[in-house]
Amino acid sequence: MKVYSKSKDGNKKVSTNFKVKEFACQDGSDPIFIDSELVNVLQKIRTHFGRAVTITSAYRTPSHNQYVGGATFSQHQYGRAADIQITGVPPKKVAAYAETLIPNKGGIGIYSTFTHIDVRDAKSRWNG
Repeated sequence: MKVYSKSKDGNKKVSTNFKVKEFACQDGSDPIFIDSELVNVLQKIRTHFGRAVTITSAYRTPSHNQYVGGATFSQHQYGRAADIQITGVPPKKVAAYAETLIPNKGGIGIYSTFTHIDVRDAKSRWNG
């Protein structure tokens, strides 16, 4: 787990295709927590589909998580989760590929417009 500053590190690359600012909480707060295992999974998804991955929600402060109705112990609060979209790729197809990357652990949630990916130690799967 790494902690970044949105103002100081926002444009810093954490992988080939992702920058720190893409993981920032939508409430505008400065610290950003990012798990490197999550970044690795997202980069593999980006490389596999050959298309940009849009992160719609990653790190969330506890107050923002509560505001958006997130789970009490949401992995977003620990920098271990991201909700993603890939133009032209259905969430179910993104989830199917993510399953090959984290078959025995992590969370994969399929929603109508996005896929939730997290790198928790336990395995969890759901449809939103």
